[in-house]
Amino acid sequence: MDLPNSVARAITPLLETLPPEEAMFRLVVTDPAPSSLVGVVETILRDDAVRDRPVLHAALWLYVDELDRSHKVSQGVEDATGSFWHGIMHRREGDFSNSHFWFDKVGEHPAILQVGGYDPHKMIDEVETLHTDKPQHLIDLQRREWQTLFAWSAT
Repeated sequence: MDLPNSVARAITPLLETLPPEEAMFRLVVTDPAPSSLVGVVETILRDDAVRDRPVLHAALWLYVDELDRSHKVSQGVEDATGSFWHGIMHRREGDFSNSHFWFDKVGEHPAILQVGGYDPHKMIDEVETLHTDKPQHLIDLQRREWQTLFAWSAT
């Protein structure tokens, strides 16, 4: 990911604890995040590079599968980027119709084009149909989606 140095430094402990290729391996999350990961994110959120950036908070909570905390943050960000994180969160909790609603609010977000091979509505439908099979192509796309939007949000 191409991140500002201060943000990259701030999230390094999380990426070392939970590397991107191991994160978000569930398309629909049913279990809470491990307390060890919650602690890492709580520490990162106090860093000056991310403290006052709610979209990064929503993203980091999604990264560790802490959907409730991500939801509380993203629903308070009233722009296309907040709606993007909000839509991802609802897809990951299995509320597919609500995810479609939030992606309708996203519109033509610049990060959508940067993901590559990505249509958020098509992804929602595929996750709804296939999530119990744990399809690797969707897990990979979910990780790419997160990384792309996180990098866009961090600039």
